[in-house]
Amino acid sequence: MRLGLRQYGLLGGSVMALAHAAGFGGGQAFAQTSASPGEEDVIVVIGRAQELYRVGESSTGKLPAEPLDTPIVITTINADLIRDQGARDAQDIYRNIAGVSLFSYAGVTARGFRQEEIFFDGLRGDPYAGFAVPQLFNVERVDFLKGPAGMLYGPGAPGGVFNYVTKKPSQDFSANLRGIVGTEARYGLSGEVTGSLPIDGLSGRAGMFYEDRNTPRKNTTSKTVIYDLGLSADLGFANLTLQGTTYDQRLDGNRLRGVPVDDDGNFLTDRRWNHNEPDDFLDLISNNLQAKLEGHLGDTITWDATLRYTDSEENQEYHEPRSPIDTDDDGVVDFISVREFRDQTRAEEQLSFGANAIWSQSFGDVDNRLLTGVEHYDLEAVFDYDRARGTGDNVQGLSIVDPVYGLSNRSTYILTNLADGRVTEQRRTGVYLLNEATVGKFTLVGGVRFDTFEDVEASGEEDDDNVSYRIGGIYKPVPNVSLFAQWADSYIPQSISNQRSEVGGPFDPTTGTIVEGGVKAELFHEKLFVSLSVYDIVRENFLQTLLDENGDDVEIGGFTQFGQLGEVTSTGVELELIADITSDWVLLASYAYNDARITEDNGTGGFRNSVGDKFANAPENQFGFWTRYQVPAINTAFAIGGDYVDERLSLSGQTVKDYFTVDASVIWEKEPFEVLLRVDNLFDEEYAESGFLSRTGHFPGDPRSIFVEFSREW
Repeated sequence: MRLGLRQYGLLGGSVMALAHAAGFGGGQAFAQTSASPGEEDVIVVIGRAQELYRVGESSTGKLPAEPLDTPIVITTINADLIRDQGARDAQDIYRNIAGVSLFSYAGVTARGFRQEEIFFDGLRGDPYAGFAVPQLFNVERVDFLKGPAGMLYGPGAPGGVFNYVTKKPSQDFSANLRGIVGTEARYGLSGEVTGSLPIDGLSGRAGMFYEDRNTPRKNTTSKTVIYDLGLSADLGFANLTLQGTTYDQRLDGNRLRGVPVDDDGNFLTDRRWNHNEPDDFLDLISNNLQAKLEGHLGDTITWDATLRYTDSEENQEYHEPRSPIDTDDDGVVDFISVREFRDQTRAEEQLSFGANAIWSQSFGDVDNRLLTGVEHYDLEAVFDYDRARGTGDNVQGLSIVDPVYGLSNRSTYILTNLADGRVTEQRRTGVYLLNEATVGKFTLVGGVRFDTFEDVEASGEEDDDNVSYRIGGIYKPVPNVSLFAQWADSYIPQSISNQRSEVGGPFDPTTGTIVEGGVKAELFHEKLFVSLSVYDIVRENFLQTLLDENGDDVEIGGFTQFGQLGEVTSTGVELELIADITSDWVLLASYAYNDARITEDNGTGGFRNSVGDKFANAPENQFGFWTRYQVPAINTAFAIGGDYVDERLSLSGQTVKDYFTVDASVIWEKEPFEVLLRVDNLFDEEYAESGFLSRTGHFPGDPRSIFVEFSREW
């Protein structure tokens, strides 16, 4: 099914019709608390959705704004939703975001495109080096800003940007202690405390998280420890917040690939199968220091400056599956004849800095806000890589159907060094201006950003610059309905290895632009929030190999030649809503339709992550919901959620079947205690979350699991 713009318009019109039918047309404010003289007063009851899952002002769009007052579409997962769903890491929350589904590890498919960029507190720099997935213990909320964000955040994929907002110290005292037990030998303990300190203007925060469990795949365990400290001081002219966080994670039996499937997407063995040996592992240590100053100059200027330093190291020893074969000639692969042992270390040092100033001033009937900002990011990455491959290097194969582990002895492996301390450096600097002007019911926003970027490694050094733009506007026919539209762009510099003159370089960045419009509304006295958006993203300047008249790769001097050819168009519609059905019954629901296709090519289909004219792991339809019903008489809430993801293709063109999973929570609350009973994959659905290569299989979704979390608040 492909929806045209006319059908999108009908969807938008239906929201306006609903507003009118609800008695909110014309100039009447939806948040009305009293009627006209002579009419009955209207008493507005703030429901559970407002108290629990609604988030107001967000600064992820650089200019802090309520959802109805910005043309940017941001989905926010707040601490209450994270807690009610028992979420521990980023993969647990993707289902709440329309248009986002898992690709691999921390990577997602967003509006049809693979996206892996992560920001913390608005700054570039991911503390989870390589293949670890962000944990949520010290995260207050997760914002996903949809669409190209080059003007706001510099280089990035056009599907959107994740911004993790961390917990900060507070002057108000609060503390909690939580313990967890569950299936797969799961147990853990965490505690947090924040509040004012004996010195005036000083507040602190301390937190510790520990969790140990087996994970579903054979040989795998997960042990995570997080230490989190914060100190906030009122300096008079500004508020200073200092934070220090250590992430210590050991994953045995990792790094994980998928489980082999046939071309129809059926698993060829138990979904718990693992290509790794019991003594394989992925270890991460990441230390992070952050300082932020926030202040104001008079009544019209607010400013902030943030500096973050990250030092992380990820060590891996694992067995990569290489060659699936059919040993009994029945047409079904049943053995991995070649496994590749990899001993890898990734060490990264990252330095991020950002500063912003917002000048708010009225000029007659015009309310104006002007943002100026600067960002800088430095990365130095060191990569060590030793490899042994197949029986020639004493690495044994592994049965897919009946695996026997321990037949290989890694002390006898014949290792080849492929990267001995290879150093890569990145430098990114951006300056930007963003202006917002409001006149009556109209708001116009426009911005420009200038970036320079430089990449350095042994093969050479490349530098370039880019200019990004963003324009948008909103029209509010009534105070609680906002019609919005925007145009924005993004870019990603080409890999330095493809920039050499021998292959035809240097090349311009890959670019992306979006045209988006829609409606946001708060209806029925703010008991229903709905956001409907329609978008068209065009991505250009992909690097592809050049072809001669015979369809063969063009080579000069032994080097395959590249050119910037091709275009991908991603068209879609997204609907998200949060509703108070009653004062005790909350509903969150989302739907996304996306059609991402190659619209110009050189005949090779040579786009990264593409399969034919479509893109891997890009579902056409997605639907999700989460509903929570509170029973005050027994201090208990019952919650259930569902997640549907349409059929997709893997990177190798194998079918990734559609799936629908159901999760449930029971939450008992009686101050100061709370008990959460959580069941994931309630009906034990066997499914693949995403597809990869045919030799590595599909990533299986977890089977049913249960845990109970006990907490005490102060």
